[in-house]
Amino acid sequence: MDFTPSSTRGPNLLAVTGYDLQDLSNLALAPAGASPFKTRYDNVAPRFGLAYQFSQSQEWQTVIRGGIGVFYDLVSSQAGNSFGFGNYPFGADSISRGGSFPLAPAAAVPPSIVPPSASNGQILFAFDPHLSLPYTLEWNVAIEQALGKQQTISASYIGAAGRRLLQTADVLNPNPNFAEAYLIANTATSDYNALQVQFNRRLSRGLQALASYTWSHSIDDGSAGSSGEISNRLSPTLNFDANRGPSDFDIRNAFSTGITYDVSELKLNPLARAILDGWSVQSFIQARSSPPVDISDVLFSQLSQSLGQADIRPDLVSGQPLYVSGSQCMAILGQPCPGGRGFDPAAFADPPVDPSTGLPVRQGNLGRNALRGFGATQWDFAVHRTFPVHEALKLEFRAEMFNVLNHPNFGPPSGAFLSPANGGPGGFGVSTQMLGQYFSGAGGTNSGGGAFSPLYQIGGPRSIQFALKLMF
Repeated sequence: MDFTPSSTRGPNLLAVTGYDLQDLSNLALAPAGASPFKTRYDNVAPRFGLAYQFSQSQEWQTVIRGGIGVFYDLVSSQAGNSFGFGNYPFGADSISRGGSFPLAPAAAVPPSIVPPSASNGQILFAFDPHLSLPYTLEWNVAIEQALGKQQTISASYIGAAGRRLLQTADVLNPNPNFAEAYLIANTATSDYNALQVQFNRRLSRGLQALASYTWSHSIDDGSAGSSGEISNRLSPTLNFDANRGPSDFDIRNAFSTGITYDVSELKLNPLARAILDGWSVQSFIQARSSPPVDISDVLFSQLSQSLGQADIRPDLVSGQPLYVSGSQCMAILGQPCPGGRGFDPAAFADPPVDPSTGLPVRQGNLGRNALRGFGATQWDFAVHRTFPVHEALKLEFRAEMFNVLNHPNFGPPSGAFLSPANGGPGGFGVSTQMLGQYFSGAGGTNSGGGAFSPLYQIGGPRSIQFALKLMF
């Protein structure tokens, strides 16, 4: 159960009336004390599973499994967005105090809390008063086949349907009472389908292995409930499914395998055993296809017939290839293409513009997340040796190598489109980061921002580390 967020001391989250995303002319603050939305007590989440063993043979067991269930998500997590911007009901974005410390009583008084209005620049954050918890219906069917006593292979179909998912609209001047409003509602959906194949060998005779392959497709209206990523925003005057397309994390093909082998299990002569005893090797390989890239026309952020800010995409130019490669990069983009491929700016054009406003009269016909970036491949390898020191004391030496082949993996090309008539391409269509830097954010310099160092995740350069570990 997810209770409506409230405050034990101080102002609560705002509640509103007149919430209608198709007509915000009556949007207004509700009386003080009103709840932003109701706590729901009827969110029952049943789950059902079934397994049947066809064969009892120890070396040829066959098992089929299936399950289905309902899983609810939280709404209260989105309440943090209304606090993070530092706006109403907590006053000014920042406070500057001059003079010496301690502050004089008059200087220490916090700014007054001013309700949002069209004139003071404060932003309204509001939930749909009829908001419900988002939920996902998940199901799976799997068949597992034993291959001897220590090995199994399985194939699974996995499905998920997300409904009533959260989506945020950023609306400028929704009516004369407000300058801007962030409005959260149950307007998004998602669908995921996948075939998963797995081979598993339990540790036997020193060898352990696990290999997995996934063929999947995920589509949605927005891959996050917040509006931080503009492609996830809802534009109230467009169809609610106007942004429906591949999810930001849609990876069609993914393969991984991990193998561990204890060298001491080999049948060796005494001299070789003295040299190799205690050694083990680990190898891990990852490979995946390319994720989607959303193309945004950065010349616009709003439709002329819309009050809301939106991800404005360009039109497709008929007959023009979407990608350039090789020598085309220098000829068309004016620079080489890291990774060997880039986007062709000639394949896109600004949507029609209203001369009176300078804004597009409609959304471009290019779909959300329509293009693809680069796949990724990496091999990691490790060698360990254990030295017995005492009955309960061991020393372990470890040498671990990440991206052994130093294979370059590139971040996605820039999707910020600017037409040549407006000074483009301006970096459009080419990758500017290695994949490890892209995952770390801020060019790989986002220290303390919650991401891993580019050295210690897929897509980083080759790196080697050594360690001694005392176990007792």
